[in-house]
Amino acid sequence: MTYKYDKPSLFQAFIPIIFLIVALFINVRIFGDASLDGSNQIILMLSAAVAALVAMKLGINWAEIRAGIVDSISSAMSSMIILLLIGTLAGTWLLSGIVPAMIYYGLQILNPTIFLVAACIVCAIVSVATGSSWTTSATVGIALVGIGKALGLPAGMIAGAIISGAYFGDKMSPLSDTTNLAPAMAGTDLFTHIRYMAYTTVPSILISICIFLVLGFVKGENSEIAETQVILDAIASKFDINPFLFIVPVIMVILISKKMPAIPAITIGALMGAIFAVIFQPELVYAVAEFGESNWEKAYVGVMTSMYGSISIETGNDIVDELLTSGGMYGMLGTVWLILSAMIFGGVMEKSGMLKRIAESVISGINSAGALVASTVGTCVFFNITASDQYLAIVVPGRMYSDIYKEKGLAPENLSRTLEDSGTVTSALIPWNTCGAFHANVLGVSTFTYLPFAFFNMISPFMTIIFAVFKIKFRMLKDAKVETA
Repeated sequence: MTYKYDKPSLFQAFIPIIFLIVALFINVRIFGDASLDGSNQIILMLSAAVAALVAMKLGINWAEIRAGIVDSISSAMSSMIILLLIGTLAGTWLLSGIVPAMIYYGLQILNPTIFLVAACIVCAIVSVATGSSWTTSATVGIALVGIGKALGLPAGMIAGAIISGAYFGDKMSPLSDTTNLAPAMAGTDLFTHIRYMAYTTVPSILISICIFLVLGFVKGENSEIAETQVILDAIASKFDINPFLFIVPVIMVILISKKMPAIPAITIGALMGAIFAVIFQPELVYAVAEFGESNWEKAYVGVMTSMYGSISIETGNDIVDELLTSGGMYGMLGTVWLILSAMIFGGVMEKSGMLKRIAESVISGINSAGALVASTVGTCVFFNITASDQYLAIVVPGRMYSDIYKEKGLAPENLSRTLEDSGTVTSALIPWNTCGAFHANVLGVSTFTYLPFAFFNMISPFMTIIFAVFKIKFRMLKDAKVETA
């Protein structure tokens, strides 16, 4: 970065970070899970204000700061649009009976002992096919949460299994944007990156599956299983459950696997859900409508309400009623607000050079392969925390470390693998990161609740460091040497 103004000192760069960490700690301690209702957003805005004051002290004028904020928000605009559309999809898929059908059939197939392993594997398969952890959580993930809760399993474990599987696919699928972005930043090709990443990714998911298997036997046997038949009857009393409802999710998976962008694919999925609601659940659609003289008007109002607002299907069974709710697009506004606040903070930090300054200080003094990889991991996690976006957590460290890896004699696939093993997966563990906020909102489980059980996401960064320290599948550039860790 070429500075037209004073370069921030390390102390100056850490001032907004320290303020953010301390303020968030106090805020979460006082508000708990309710901190995402708005107080965390205020903290991020205040932290952005502190960063802006430091930036002005460095000689950056407000116009430049504002430009940085706009650029940062623009980079997350696609994510926010997807969030709003997924709100509509969740509403129409509930009203049409698609999600209830997944729960209905899933309860008859799965049991508490194998559920966590099955959820992880199913989400891994769907995510590999779609290339998207977000789409996986917003479709089969929602249904799996419902099934798991009905089976009496803790919500944190259920969401942890879903996210672990979803991020395995997000890393390994050639359709994934991050899987394409990481090798581009490191300077290698896509399939070399995927093959090399498999060395650390496969052991990480196998360990995670083993842990979920143990948890399944421990928690599954001791869980208070709700009467399955009662739940099935409650769902069937309100919905016309039939296999034709699965046409919509199958079509959506096919569209995404054919590389259709997420926004049009999700839009099609939501609209098809609305059509299926009118076809298969007309009486329920009419009941959801608060007004309308003719059935046509009631159908329009009912479907539209499911898209933008909150709906709740009452069956008389408390467990089922808890599952059959949706906030629609309105329910996503809090997460969009969180992302906006986070990107404002990240934009000021990026524009002022403070993020760059902190990252540069981390690089200095590195003299071994193990230390270099560990430093890369730490930098990616740092950007996920401070810049609140997984793409920045891949792009900026990728640019920073690309030449250093070459100087140390390391092949670029080492860097691309490390970027994914840390930048991609840890994004879901940060509550105010776009990914953490998304999954928490869609699955209805707070980030801190599922974090201890997102084993794949926690194991992956350590796995890539272990491979570097012990030089396991650690490729070197020809005729180059590197010091041992």
